Amino acid sequence: MPAAAGEGARTDTTDRTNIFDFDRARLERFFEEQLGEKPFRAHQVMKWIHHRYVTDFGQMTDLSKPLRGKLEERAVVHAPQVVFEKQSADDTRKWLLGMDAKNAIETVYIPDKGRGTLCVSSQVGCALNCAFCSTGAMGFNRNLSTAEIIGQVWIAARALGNVPHQQRKLTNVVMMGMGEPLANFDNVVRAMSIMRDDLGYGLANKRVTLSTAGMVPQIDRLALESDVSLAVSLHAPFDELRSQIMPINRKYPLPTLIDACVRYALRKKGESVTFEYTLMDGVNDQPEHARALVKLLQDFDRRVQMKGAAKINLIPFNPFPGTQFKRPTDEAIRGFQKLLNNAGMIAPVRRTRGDDIDAACGQLKGKFVDRTPRSAKIRKQQQQRLGVHGAA
Repeated sequence: MPAAAGEGARTDTTDRTNIFDFDRARLERFFEEQLGEKPFRAHQVMKWIHHRYVTDFGQMTDLSKPLRGKLEERAVVHAPQVVFEKQSADDTRKWLLGMDAKNAIETVYIPDKGRGTLCVSSQVGCALNCAFCSTGAMGFNRNLSTAEIIGQVWIAARALGNVPHQQRKLTNVVMMGMGEPLANFDNVVRAMSIMRDDLGYGLANKRVTLSTAGMVPQIDRLALESDVSLAVSLHAPFDELRSQIMPINRKYPLPTLIDACVRYALRKKGESVTFEYTLMDGVNDQPEHARALVKLLQDFDRRVQMKGAAKINLIPFNPFPGTQFKRPTDEAIRGFQKLLNNAGMIAPVRRTRGDDIDAACGQLKGKFVDRTPRSAKIRKQQQQRLGVHGAA
C-alpha cells in the first residue's frame, strides 16, 4: 500500500524506494548514503525520469552497469495508474489516476493561447467540506505522497510530449485539484520543488501556484519554505457568510486570514496574492458583496503598500449533482465585475473549461473510500429531497 504522508512512497509489490518521492536534495542523499555514489549520479537519474520519461533503470545508458544493478535492487520509479483519460470539446484533458487498490484522484490539463496549465490534486478527497465544492461532498480518505503528486505531473507531461526547456506543453502548475494542499504541507512543498527544479520540470516560481482555503499557520510557513505564487479561496467578503460556505473560516476568520496574506505578500516583495471568488446565484453575487470585496482588497493593497498587491479571479459556479447552488446569470456576473472594475480593480472572469467532462473548477471528485460520514450523510439528504419532490 502507498506510504503515509512523509514516508517514502512504495509500490504495491515491493519494498524498494520510489524515486518519484525525492526532490533533488533527498535524491542526492539517497545516492550518497544508501548507494555510495556521487551526487551527480542523482542528477542524471532525475533527467532520465522527468525529461525523458524513462522509468526502467536498465535503459539509463549513461549509468554504469553496477549502479543500474544497485538501483534495480533498492529503488523503483512508480507512477500512478491511468484508469482512464477524457478529452473535452475545448481540448481540456482529464485523467482519473489510481493511487492504490481503492482510491483514485483526478488531474486536469487546460490548454490556452501560449500556455498549458495542469491542475494537480494533493489529497484523496478533502476534509474541509466547502459547501460549493464537489470534492468536499465526497469526503476524505488520505494525503497523497510526494510521489503521487509529482506522478500526476509526469503522466500529463509524458502524454503531452512535454520537453522541459525545449518543447513546453506544460507551462504552469496549479495546486487547485482535489484536497487542501496546505493540509499536506511537506509532500506538496517537496513536489513543487521538483516542478521548479531544472532537473525536474523547470517551471519558474511564479508559474507554480498553491491555492488554499485559508490554513493560516501553514501560509506563514509556506512564505518561509517555498517560493511559489499564492492563491486564496475567498468566496465571501463577510465572516458570517464565509463561515456558512467554508467551515474553515470558523477557525481562521477573515481578519486572521487577511493578516496572514499581508505577511506573505510583505515577505515576497513585489509579488501579488490572488484571491479566488466563486460567484453563486443569490449567495455572494449581490452589489453589497462586490462593494465589501472592493473595500477588503483595497485595504490589503494599502497594508502591503503596493497597488495591485491583491488580484481577484471571479469564477462562475460550476454545478455538480446534488448541489444546492446555482450559477448566476451572465448579467449578474458582468454587473459584479463592473462594480470591481469601476473601483479600479482588474477582475477577470475565469472562463469555464472542461465542464462537459466534469473537469471544471469545483467539479473534481475522483473515486475513493470516504473515511468520514460526510458522503453518506449527503447521499441521505439527496434521497430525502428526491423523495419530497417525488411525493409532490
